[in-house]
Amino acid sequence: MTEHAPTIFAVARADVDGAPGLAVRGEVDVSVSRVLEQAVDAAIRGSVGAFVLDLCDVAFLDSTGLGVILRARALLARDERELAIVCPPGSARRLFEMAGVTDLLVLYETREDVAAALVPAEPR
Repeated sequence: MTEHAPTIFAVARADVDGAPGLAVRGEVDVSVSRVLEQAVDAAIRGSVGAFVLDLCDVAFLDSTGLGVILRARALLARDERELAIVCPPGSARRLFEMAGVTDLLVLYETREDVAAALVPAEPR
């Protein structure tokens, strides 16, 4: 049996077709959720329009990570902004399904799907 080393957590800016966003990589658990929350909050505050959260390279997502995502959705909703989540089938999507929150989230399987669905932000 081959053991795989845990994927190192990282978060980086990853705009999609002009929409602001972040890409998250690695394992998202209680040990990194505060860092993720701060990064997401800062990125949301510094942007307009729909916001994209790319979870394609998330190997593991726990309930604290889910809480960060739901909080981001709420922050964006205050300004009538959409949170678009790139989340192919896998562990993160299973958590959304098990938690019963898929109807609260706008999920896409690929970055291309998000780009095709985005409406450009209105200038302020």
